[in-house]
Amino acid sequence: MDFRALAMGLAFAFIWASAFSSARIIVAEAPPLSALALRFLISGMLGIAIARALGQSWRLTGPQWRATVIFGLSQNALYLGLNFVAMQTLEASMAAIIASTMPLLVALFGWIVLGERVRPLGVVGLVVGFVGVAIIMGSRISGGVDLFGLVLCIAGVFALTAATLSVRGASSGGNVLMIVGLQMLVGAVALGLAALGVGEVWDVSWSWKLAAAFGYTTLFPGLIATLIWFLLVRRVGAVRAATFHFLSPFFGVSIAAILLGERLGPMDVTGVAVIMAGILAVQMSKQARGAVPVQGR
Repeated sequence: MDFRALAMGLAFAFIWASAFSSARIIVAEAPPLSALALRFLISGMLGIAIARALGQSWRLTGPQWRATVIFGLSQNALYLGLNFVAMQTLEASMAAIIASTMPLLVALFGWIVLGERVRPLGVVGLVVGFVGVAIIMGSRISGGVDLFGLVLCIAGVFALTAATLSVRGASSGGNVLMIVGLQMLVGAVALGLAALGVGEVWDVSWSWKLAAAFGYTTLFPGLIATLIWFLLVRRVGAVRAATFHFLSPFFGVSIAAILLGERLGPMDVTGVAVIMAGILAVQMSKQARGAVPVQGR
């Protein structure tokens, strides 16, 4: 893996993990579903406009359209929608830790449901990773974590796992930025309808923090990180690209602690380290046998 790929992977992991802290700021001041729908509308329009300026077409292949719709609904609408609602009461660090288990869940269900072969190192990684999750869950639940928000985050990561297992090859065939933009618009429509369906009221407490968090979330996690992921996959392959997910727990809790002042106890540090080791072992086992990979955010 060359230096450019390494830099892209680190940038993706950092931006991906930072989204939970910026989302926590947004949902404290604005309705979650409406704010997220607006974010995706802006990100999607920007992505499509830039893609068209670069000569990309929205005449996608069949698999690309299928991936665009499924990921637009499952990742942008369901997964992130549930996370935004959950983070009204759940800490950003906890949401980031739950989301970071996606590579573990993909490997687990690929093994159990699809019959994909898992090497011994991968099995060890799964066990270690989920032990780390149990360490943090036990510590947080005993400390009074909001169980409703916790359930929403878990449901969201399961939805993303299912989509990851069902759709592969979204970045093949070119038009990468166009695919990213169209995924955003699919999410915007779905979330807008959901906001209307639940009768969400547009009640916003405007502040510079909200504006900064919304602008950052719209441009970086919303558009740039997704584009970096697709480009990284095309450069080094999705198996190697997915290895960078092992950094997400560390970045997620660190950013939340620094930016939001969220507590970071000894059990959290231990659990994060164990999860990182588990994710890395799973991805290394896949890399060793050239397995088909997980999809990025």
